[in-house]
Amino acid sequence: MKQEVVRTTVDIPASLYRKLKEQAAAQGRSVRELILAGARSSLVEGTRPRPRRVRFPLIVSKGLKVDLTNEHIYEYVEFP
Repeated sequence: MKQEVVRTTVDIPASLYRKLKEQAAAQGRSVRELILAGARSSLVEGTRPRPRRVRFPLIVSKGLKVDLTNEHIYEYVEFP
């Protein structure tokens, strides 16, 4: 059974269309296939992965740990 198809016209800026053609050619697909794949992924598969929570520290130090308080800092650094 043939799928029902709706024909439409979309105005695409020339610079974007050139990029679509380049990418379609690089993937061995037609511009139509590339646009349909983009629409499908945006609408049908459109669930975005939830952003991951950041865990601290971002960078784990392998050096010696220093017990430093604000008072220690004020002893060595001059603030205005």
